Amino acid sequence: MPKKPPSCVAAVDLGSNSFHMIVCSLIDGKLQTVDRLKEMVRLASGLDKKNYLDEITQERALACLERFGQRIKYFPPESVRIVGTSTLRTAKNAAQFLEKAEIALNHPIHIIAGIEEARLIYQGVANTLSSQTGVVRLVMDIGGGSTEYIIGSGDNALDKESLPMGCVTTSSLFFKNGKLSKSTFNEAVLFAQRRLEPFQQKFQRQNWDEAIGASGSLKAIDKVLQAKNWSNNGITREGLEQLVQYLSTCSDIKDLNLPDLDLERLPVFVGGVAIVYATFKSLGITQMTISDGALREGLIHDLLGRIYNHDIRSETVHSIAERYHVDIPHTFRIKNTLDYLLSSVPENYFQIDSEYAQQFLHWAAELHELGRDIAHSQYHKHSAYVIENGDFAGFSRQDQMVLAAIVKAHRRKFSLKVFADLPFPWYDDAPKLALLLRLAVLLHRNRQDYEVPLFKFSFEKSKLKLGFPNGWLETAPLTQADLLHEVEQLKTAGLKLEFS
Repeated sequence: MPKKPPSCVAAVDLGSNSFHMIVCSLIDGKLQTVDRLKEMVRLASGLDKKNYLDEITQERALACLERFGQRIKYFPPESVRIVGTSTLRTAKNAAQFLEKAEIALNHPIHIIAGIEEARLIYQGVANTLSSQTGVVRLVMDIGGGSTEYIIGSGDNALDKESLPMGCVTTSSLFFKNGKLSKSTFNEAVLFAQRRLEPFQQKFQRQNWDEAIGASGSLKAIDKVLQAKNWSNNGITREGLEQLVQYLSTCSDIKDLNLPDLDLERLPVFVGGVAIVYATFKSLGITQMTISDGALREGLIHDLLGRIYNHDIRSETVHSIAERYHVDIPHTFRIKNTLDYLLSSVPENYFQIDSEYAQQFLHWAAELHELGRDIAHSQYHKHSAYVIENGDFAGFSRQDQMVLAAIVKAHRRKFSLKVFADLPFPWYDDAPKLALLLRLAVLLHRNRQDYEVPLFKFSFEKSKLKLGFPNGWLETAPLTQADLLHEVEQLKTAGLKLEFS
């Protein structure tokens, strides 16, 4: 029986400049925003030269998350999505911080790659703008540590890039202690242009119809231009020129006379202006409209897809399986056996939800042989490498690590070290899922389209038991030999396989 959709959903974006949360009611598939929270934590400013997040910044961030956590503490797990972006991708001590942050929020946090961030930003923008058939958009979003550029049409993001420059990092590099000068501003613009140069041709003006800006930096610039009467139609090239000219007359950010600029935004404002100015110059932009939608709105709409069985991750897996010429009929046979094995596992054997366990096993079944398209020898390692390091739409880094570990452990030596770096509860559950995949693959080694006979299966602690119909193993000597080999493979991990 399908689960009843939650009555409320929430998304949290742990950005490098600000933390954002949006809470929406969900009635008959329709969303209505009921709450928004935002705090400027400036996470990126806490990174030292060795990319460690300092204690003061961590404390500031955790205090914010305690407040956010109070709002969503009792939300069911499937109704909340929380992601970390550029700074948490970069910080070497991110794992230690995330452990404390997840306690504060009472929900897991997923780190997403820059390309996935770009996809979600586009979804957030597309779902807050009126649909115009055939219109191609350039969407730009400036975060604290990265800037995303996306070309898309309708709901589809066609080209995506995430560049390592943001309003916090650029301000820290060029405008330390709030000092301004024309020469340092020009250096900041050149820095941003150099970052953008390899992608300049792809995002040039002739490749899209309209430019859309999302994020606090672009909203702040738009607000300043309107207040100063330097533009009356979003961000314009002429308005930017006037703002840049004005900035060149100031020697300190404290000198800026911009009444409509939020004081919290002031320390990172000029860094954002440099990135926008560089983008307008490099890509030939003359005017940019500002959108209310951004990453958190994209997260909400992605979450809706998961709730209503339109999970982008499953579409991604199907697409990658086709790209790597995976034997699809073979994966269906393995999935059927996996479902049978899962039905025999004791209730509450996994800490994760049983449907979630099935989902990961089905994805693993579809992708476990993609490495054969690269090389037959050690193909499971090639499969795992592609899964862990590829751009998989909808997947977080943790999702990909888990899936890669399950696939890597599906054959040959079974080593628990493969799972040691996985987050809770996966370091405990992923080995169990990998064992089920191993058995399903083993039972279909002949790759023939036939039903595996009904067998008994039990899985308790470190012991696995298989019981086949009388006399069947004698008719399947290859399977019997494979099972004997598997007994030895599992011994190294302290596991016992019995079969009869």
